[in-house]
Amino acid sequence: MVKLVNRGNKATKTGFGEGLLEAGIDNGSVVAIGADITASVGVDLFASKFPSRFISLGIAEQNCVGVAAGMALAGKIPVFATYGVFSSLRTTDQVRISLCYNNLHVIIGGAHTGVSVGPDGATHQALEDIAIMRVLPNMTVLSPCDATQARLAVIAAVEQCNGPVYLRFGREAMPDFTTPEMGFAIGKAQLLHHGNDLAIISTGHMTWEALRAAYELEKEGIMARVLNIHTIKPLDETALVEAARECGAIATAEEHQVAGGLGSAVSEVISKNHPVPMEFVGMNDRFGESGPPLELMRKFGLTAENIITACRKALERKRR
Repeated sequence: MVKLVNRGNKATKTGFGEGLLEAGIDNGSVVAIGADITASVGVDLFASKFPSRFISLGIAEQNCVGVAAGMALAGKIPVFATYGVFSSLRTTDQVRISLCYNNLHVIIGGAHTGVSVGPDGATHQALEDIAIMRVLPNMTVLSPCDATQARLAVIAAVEQCNGPVYLRFGREAMPDFTTPEMGFAIGKAQLLHHGNDLAIISTGHMTWEALRAAYELEKEGIMARVLNIHTIKPLDETALVEAARECGAIATAEEHQVAGGLGSAVSEVISKNHPVPMEFVGMNDRFGESGPPLELMRKFGLTAENIITACRKALERKRR
């Protein structure tokens, strides 16, 4: 069980960059492709260390995917990173056909996800990327909860996968609370807080909020299980069904549209295997907007307080 200890705020994009550098040091086949915003997405560390293994193709994201596909066919492990709205949405056709259809080992970094991007506003806040990427055959979808886990996620994407991987991460410094010793096994949920009254299933930045909510509920005698879903696809169905059976109620939390995101993915598993009352915390069919990150999180109901409200609703339905 993880104690609610923030070792300091750190951006997940920084963790992504550190993981890419480490993977590049360990594996000479790793190469990186940029799209004019190298430093903004954490790829500058790799580019500085390995200039001959980095190429920037400018603002040409669809072309980046095509080049990545060619490099993968030539035996490289390309890592292509840009803002998530571009790497997952603008390139969908190329990702689907060039990467997924051919099942090529290309790692796609999707930065600036969620409303916590802040001032960049709706056009740059990726809130639909999980929905798009998780429906593509052969695609693995990763959503680390903090910078430490983002570093491990990149390494895992290189070492544990053979096909395309989409890895989403954010820009703003957020609580960094996991440890390297926790590891990162693709497809395995992480139990961060024990409880059988209900389960909070979260991903990305919302996992910190889920832990905050669990500790507040614990003060009232409500023991909430917290599962961190760092792998959206493949989902850890065993852990989800076990949570449904043992807890009897579920609340999901994500910095993404509820439709098509983590909540949808979890409900697909639960409705088929062990239906229980569910509540969903996330963006509800709307775009984000420009503003300070934490203010946007509060405005759109992406806080521990909103998770607590959802938990109360789920528990009330459980008791009926």
